[in-house]
Amino acid sequence: MPRHNETRHLPYTPAQMFDLVSNVAAYPEFLPWVSAIRVRKDGETEMVADMIVGFKGIKESFTSRVLKERPDHVRVDYLDGPLKHLHNEWQFRDDGQGGVLVDFEVEFEFKNRIFEMLAGQFFDKALRKMIGAFEERAAQLYASPGSSSSSAHSAA
Repeated sequence: MPRHNETRHLPYTPAQMFDLVSNVAAYPEFLPWVSAIRVRKDGETEMVADMIVGFKGIKESFTSRVLKERPDHVRVDYLDGPLKHLHNEWQFRDDGQGGVLVDFEVEFEFKNRIFEMLAGQFFDKALRKMIGAFEERAAQLYASPGSSSSSAHSAA
């Protein structure tokens, strides 16, 4: 089962990053391959949403539950769709200097082993592109004019 853990240091607050990640309805505006979102339920601590992703003419829809613990934790669990399993977690830790340490973890498993083998070949590249899209969106929303955001990461 493909799995990835990573930590990024960003010049934003935990609350800002929480707001960005938990705003699932905005994902089609900046995340590659996400073409549509339908939010079925959205409360202070839980959301259920359908996401349509597309790549090279293939479109798939899946449903996830998003558990929100403001301002430091977002957990996504798969409910229905083409996967056997999907889980990801975001944790936002104050770095004590006005920035945030973002811990990101994702793991998934396809129902079809052939799809899983194919996805494994593109997993790292797709993950880097997705994480980069979140960083770019944060810079658009939160960076002050003239500042530059930098990140350091470590993969496990």
